[in-house]
Amino acid sequence: MGCMRWFSLMGAVLASGAALAADIPGSHDLEVLPRFPGSQIVSFKQVAEQERIYPQGAIRRISGRLRYEREVQVQGALTSLTYELPRTHSATEVFTAAREAMQAQDAELLYWCQGRECGSSSLWANAVFGNATLYGSDDQQAYVLMRLAEPRQDSVLALYSITRGNRRAYLHAELLAADAPLAEVLPTPATLLRQLKSSGELRLPKQAEPSEAWTTLLARSLNQDSTLRVSLAGPQAEAWREALIAQRVRAARLELGDATASGLRISVLR
Repeated sequence: MGCMRWFSLMGAVLASGAALAADIPGSHDLEVLPRFPGSQIVSFKQVAEQERIYPQGAIRRISGRLRYEREVQVQGALTSLTYELPRTHSATEVFTAAREAMQAQDAELLYWCQGRECGSSSLWANAVFGNATLYGSDDQQAYVLMRLAEPRQDSVLALYSITRGNRRAYLHAELLAADAPLAEVLPTPATLLRQLKSSGELRLPKQAEPSEAWTTLLARSLNQDSTLRVSLAGPQAEAWREALIAQRVRAARLELGDATASGLRISVLR
């Protein structure tokens, strides 16, 4: 379900006057994230100052300590809520709609995993989010961490969906507005590849010219699937192509597209 259908359904629910009285007292939706129709808030927390560590990799516990490839550490105002989802829709469907709604607002994906590649659901529920309700099947989970677009570029949003053994499904959302400006946070290679395969393209409006960090990142992403052929669009598309070839992406996999596109746009060639 795309973001337009989300908004359409949401409007229909509101227009009909459907009550959301089951929400716990004092709770409310996030300003940036539309509520999926029929969902109800079952947990809510809002604090003026909180330090959070959001993983950018699968969670493992080794020698009693949490381990993951990378992390984003943020401190600031936190709003956290959990929706119980309607039985007529799967957690995966609602998670996808939420992610697409945020990407429609130009939020930048920093990490995205699904199923067992995320690690243990028990660790996500208890160690990351501190909410035992979110413990369920490792196969039925999904997580995405994203950075909001300007003028809220110093805020991050974490989404986690899960289906429990009793088949109840939940979507957990955390919005943290940092006290200080966030430094550049690069996505993981696997996240960019998943995004590229899911939507068919990557839009990188800030990447006007090749940089060492982004060239290395994109090359690692593309080389995770050596069968993928893409088109590079933008004013510096040819420079990006040469930079990626220098990073051992085969030239035959890279074609040049529209030079008038803003920044860099990478599209999958069918």
